[in-house]
Amino acid sequence: MLFLFSLFLISISIGGSETGVRIEVGQILSFLKGQSNEVDRVIILQIRLPRILASIFSGAGLAVAGAILQAIIRNPLAEPYILGISSGSAFGAVVSILLLGSFSFALTPISALIGSLFVTVLVYLLGRRRGLIDLNTMLLSGIMIGAFFSALILIAITLSNESVKNIIFWLLGNLANVNLEQSILITIVVLIFSLLTFVYSNRLNLIAMGDEIATQLGIDAELTKKASYFVASILTAIVVSNTGIIGFVGLVVPHICRRVFAVDYRILVPTSFFAGAITLLFADTLARIVIYPNELPVGSITALFGAPFFIYLLRKQTLS
Repeated sequence: MLFLFSLFLISISIGGSETGVRIEVGQILSFLKGQSNEVDRVIILQIRLPRILASIFSGAGLAVAGAILQAIIRNPLAEPYILGISSGSAFGAVVSILLLGSFSFALTPISALIGSLFVTVLVYLLGRRRGLIDLNTMLLSGIMIGAFFSALILIAITLSNESVKNIIFWLLGNLANVNLEQSILITIVVLIFSLLTFVYSNRLNLIAMGDEIATQLGIDAELTKKASYFVASILTAIVVSNTGIIGFVGLVVPHICRRVFAVDYRILVPTSFFAGAITLLFADTLARIVIYPNELPVGSITALFGAPFFIYLLRKQTLS
């Protein structure tokens, strides 16, 4: 928590492409005391704070979604981006934005959720063989479906009259344009569904041990997995619809937390939540300063670190 707060202060002091103004720690403390000037108050409240809140809770939501998927699929390579859920969600959001002409606070997240759920169901059905889940088939199906929906997104953007540059920058993961209402929406949804996941985390422990063991212990394995897929889809949709595609957070964070803390999901869910928040806030802060005063899409930062980690895990699984 102390590290997250320190990173929060550093991040709120650094300006990105939206404004080059640097805010000192003393100015932040004055704002917290209600003694800041009007310029500092506007920059912090309307520009920096929404972005930081979106970073913290988007990272937390993606990490929890990744932890859920790794439990029910029983594979450390599972996460929303790899399984194509992020691409399906982004396609739904892009269709909504292009049809309506702009982001809709109500309709865009719903459209993203529909896309997310559609891909989730499709991957689940393609991964079934003779009534059983083939984990490798499911992962490969997710990768291919993700590529397919990414192609559909590019086609939709090409045929539209919208600013291609802005939409593509958003798709790569962009937190610069998130407003206070969007950040509050992300915060509320991620908090609710992360808490729900924590309450039922013991069920994830049983599912991760196998359907037969879960059933023997009185758990409806199929119902639990479907409910878990739904929760992971909601968490992914709410993040992607507001920030674009940010990959690999759901892969890297739960895996490291599992190694450092515990395999027990009663511990893994909250640690993934906070570690995901720290990871994405750090990545977004880095994205703002690497080519300052311009900035990189935060999705490119997470991909630079996450893609080699995915290859490492894939190679490790292949050799074991």
